[in-house]
Amino acid sequence: MNIIYIHGFQSSPKSIKAQQLQQYCAQDDELTVHVPDLNMPPEQALQVLQDLVLNYPDVALIGSSLGGFYATQLVARHALPAVLINPAMRPWQLFRDLFGQQQLPYQVHPEWILDEAQLDYLEQIAVPNVQQADKVLVLLQQGDDVLDYREAERYYASQQPRAWVMTEAHGNHAMDDFAAKIPMILQFFSSSRL
Repeated sequence: MNIIYIHGFQSSPKSIKAQQLQQYCAQDDELTVHVPDLNMPPEQALQVLQDLVLNYPDVALIGSSLGGFYATQLVARHALPAVLINPAMRPWQLFRDLFGQQQLPYQVHPEWILDEAQLDYLEQIAVPNVQQADKVLVLLQQGDDVLDYREAERYYASQQPRAWVMTEAHGNHAMDDFAAKIPMILQFFSSSRL
């Protein structure tokens, strides 16, 4: 199985969760983890992800925060199994709230400046209703200090069949206990392939 880990905003392939996943999966010859650097405008990031999806067989996605938003779009296009970690639901609004008109355009990375056109793009591509929901496991923590977990709960439980949603009390946006969840995530992927 090819697992594509999709990191969040202002994160990188060196994120703690990406490293934990790579270390765990290195023990199994049948698992390959791909962690692309997505510090680029959203349209380019989605193209990188689309290319990976099309170039590898037996793909599953893990998306964190903004990566969860990207994964949701890819699930709709390709019916892939996905695990979403505290996914961003309306990143265009989140970034407008965070940076406001005064700070946009915002220098995210040396090669990436976030601007209003990119936020408009995110809003335009957003899938209004979750697609292939039964292929999606959503891991939420009520202590998320960045996003309102209830938005994700509503969105991913709105369709039949529903996505698998696991909401835990406390926690945080980074989901510090991610490493303990990796066996469950891999079991979900295994079950999704049946």
